[in-house]
Amino acid sequence: MTHSQSRDTHAPEFRAAARHIGRRRFLTVTGAAAALAFAVNLPGTAQAAELDAKKITEDPFTLGIASGDPQPGSVLLWTRLATRPYEPDSGLPQARIQLRWELAHDPRFTRIARRGSVTAHPEFHHSVHVEVGGLDNDRPYYYRFRAGNWISPTGRTRTAPARSARISELRLAAVSCQAYHDGYFTAYKHLAEEELDAVFHLGDYLYEYAVTAVGGARNYTDRRLPAHFNRETVTLEDYRLRYGLYKSDPDLQAAHAAHPFVLTWDDHETENNYADGIPENDVPPEEFLLRRAAAYRAYWENQPLRSPQQPDGPDMRLYRRLHFGQLAQFDILDTRQYRSNQAYGDGWQTPGPDTADPSRSMTGAEQERWLLDGWQSSRARWNVVPQQVVFAQRRNLPTPVFNVSMDAWDGYTASRDRLLAGAEAAGIENLMVLTGDVHVGYGFDLKKDWNDPASRTVGTELVATSITSGKDGADKPANWDNLTQANPHLRFYNGRRGYLTITLGEQQARTDFKTVTAVTTPGAPLTTAASFVTEAGDPGLKPV
Repeated sequence: MTHSQSRDTHAPEFRAAARHIGRRRFLTVTGAAAALAFAVNLPGTAQAAELDAKKITEDPFTLGIASGDPQPGSVLLWTRLATRPYEPDSGLPQARIQLRWELAHDPRFTRIARRGSVTAHPEFHHSVHVEVGGLDNDRPYYYRFRAGNWISPTGRTRTAPARSARISELRLAAVSCQAYHDGYFTAYKHLAEEELDAVFHLGDYLYEYAVTAVGGARNYTDRRLPAHFNRETVTLEDYRLRYGLYKSDPDLQAAHAAHPFVLTWDDHETENNYADGIPENDVPPEEFLLRRAAAYRAYWENQPLRSPQQPDGPDMRLYRRLHFGQLAQFDILDTRQYRSNQAYGDGWQTPGPDTADPSRSMTGAEQERWLLDGWQSSRARWNVVPQQVVFAQRRNLPTPVFNVSMDAWDGYTASRDRLLAGAEAAGIENLMVLTGDVHVGYGFDLKKDWNDPASRTVGTELVATSITSGKDGADKPANWDNLTQANPHLRFYNGRRGYLTITLGEQQARTDFKTVTAVTTPGAPLTTAASFVTEAGDPGLKPV
């Protein structure tokens, strides 16, 4: 449904703040972000009563546990208490609840490394983010939470190596696009069994679209989902409930328990194809502002993110940098919150002056400077850029007249050119872009001149297919011939669901594109559709 059809049920304090904002911009701490600062209902503004955790009579760990953003000597642990995750209050009163957490060297918790307590505040929907420091570098740890007599599942996480450390190997996975209503999270069940150091989630963790009583394409016969899922998410309560639905999935929980996640969002965590403060539909800016603030707040509450990522009203600093020894630097981008509006009305269009306009940006000026500065100071063997939308040129037809996606980097070519020029100026030899969004697996060589197949390859782009979005898919989608012929730098294309794994080493990086045969029925097996290597100092994908 469109915004004009949505329910007018935003929290009163959010709506009061919006009236003071009008149509002003809100990219900085002034304008909307400042006006909404009081409305985020932070703990301590009105101290809630405390509930004795021993009085909780139902399992409060129905949403599992998670860890994220590994750093040297430090891990981030997450959980959210919810005895009844499909209810607006998650089955808990508006009261503070004390939790205990434990971090151990072994899964039986016989060798405790750290332990402590943390308060789950009702203002944050009883979510907690625990940053544990003082740990050994580059080590696995096991963790769990306790609430009264209840003990959470056990999770496994690990710290990053010291930035100066020389490490021989790093094992990663990349995932994206998990529409609950399009199928089962079978790929996550397989992912949980992989041996990995970290999982990078490249966006569309949640979809705003309605989920029917039978779970859409899951077509449940053993349960009925509540009617409040069968509508688009607009308000904070809507988004919170939808995370309750997604995070109650056992396969997703298993993947989070098995590996630390590094997350960034795309559009559907808020609204399809929004750009900065511009919504998909024609609604007043303050209405979209309220929705964005609600979506960002719920995202923070439900993800294993560190304190610098806590939102301020409708603003949230999600771009950030992680280091894994001297082997890899990860510059995690946000190509949604600061971008210029899509050119020519969005969709697939013929490129023109607007797509090449240097005043238009995919990242915003501040994030672009941050990325280029980070490359200048990088001493890593591999410089990896986890982000959202297809970076490489991608024409739809092998003809003189063609269209490209206005939502992808093809719609912002000057912005893309500046990044590639910045990588070259910084001497970045091993550039790797990780992408989601498009519900297919791609492998691209990044070219100095997109229109000359013989031009120098300057990096690689690995596009992770969706976990479920697009339903079952096909090995060769209908446009396979056109796309492969129109883009000689496209080295791999597959339309099944799944994920990709990457093993970074000193001499090469290996990528395995892994797929499942179906997601509309549970239990599909995992296969490796293709494998490639990229040699250090000689970018480009070579089949294994």
